[in-house]
Amino acid sequence: MIKGYAVGPDIEDRVISLGSGLAAIPERLLLAHARGEVLFICGAGISRPAGLPDFRELVLDVYARLDTGVHVVLAGLPAGVCNHWQADCAGLTERQTAEVKRFIVGDYDVVLGMLERRLDDQTRGDSQVRREVAARIRSGANNPAPIHRALMRLADRGGARTIVTTNFDLLLEVASQRLRSPVQTYALGSIPRPSRQTDFSGVLHIHGALDRNLSRFSELILSDQDFGEFYLRRRVVPDFIYDAARLFHLVLIGYSANDPPMRYLLNAVAADGSRFDDLKERFTFFGTNAPDPVSLEDWKARGITPIHYDSNGNHNALLATLERWSELSAVNGKKTTIDSELRRIVKATRAAAPESDRDLYDHLFRRSNASERTRLASLVSDAKADISWLDAIVKIGAEKERGRKS
Repeated sequence: MIKGYAVGPDIEDRVISLGSGLAAIPERLLLAHARGEVLFICGAGISRPAGLPDFRELVLDVYARLDTGVHVVLAGLPAGVCNHWQADCAGLTERQTAEVKRFIVGDYDVVLGMLERRLDDQTRGDSQVRREVAARIRSGANNPAPIHRALMRLADRGGARTIVTTNFDLLLEVASQRLRSPVQTYALGSIPRPSRQTDFSGVLHIHGALDRNLSRFSELILSDQDFGEFYLRRRVVPDFIYDAARLFHLVLIGYSANDPPMRYLLNAVAADGSRFDDLKERFTFFGTNAPDPVSLEDWKARGITPIHYDSNGNHNALLATLERWSELSAVNGKKTTIDSELRRIVKATRAAAPESDRDLYDHLFRRSNASERTRLASLVSDAKADISWLDAIVKIGAEKERGRKS
């Protein structure tokens, strides 16, 4: 891994393509990951391939069980309806109609809070809504999706495996166990304070986690009042995010810009970005099925650097990007894959190689410490690499020397 030095003057603009059709990742993020300075924060989108719902679908499922009259209205609304959509609420009470209107604008946390107060006159505890939420999540697939395994490999900081999620399910833990690297589960108040020490590890459920004991419920941040309690009153989540954003580059995966959890997460750090210069850059993987420059600018305006990918094909490009990144990881990547990639690249002269291959080659050396760089240089030399490839290694070494602190 690399520590304590700056790289070339164009580092802010460099992006690395890990393969055809994959998202191009800023090299500054890849280098931060090699230093163990990246913390992934995962939303509902990562668990959909495992058969679990996103927040909108979860609300629909809860209404299907608890209020079929409202469910009929909600189920007839197309996804992504605008704020001015008029639903037919004939036959519903005023309270039910208010819930429908909140659903239309995407305030799903508010919707569940309203339903909970209407049915049980309470939030949190053993309410009907929370029982149904737990039952729905537990009824989903028990097998993690490939994206869970890729993320748990990328969560390895070198000596500690740490990942944050707003999901209630335990699929990340199962994935880690199947990688023969089991981790602890922490939720809400039990989550360790962020640090770069190895005791800051595990799957950290900042919105709570379902207990493995089916008869028990942990606290879950589910309704609007829950968000108010844990974000505004107790400040459990904002304080955690503030500290983490100063130590790690936060990388958001599985969220859309309008997800209720995302609104709260963004608010927790956005204001500090203009007041404190020690906050690290935040990133999000953002998929669209067509060019959408407006949405990209929307993310940037929120203080998040978007990494775009093509979302056609059920977000396969995202999965392939994360899997490829994990295979080439400087922390725990597959050495045989890295070596094979270098041998492939140097079969052509540097002048004849695609720019993406030249960039990837340089990155694999740039991120390496002295011993690994020597090993890789010997490998490409044995592969009879053109002298221009060897010259590039010398230039990268000089680049480091210029930037190293005395």
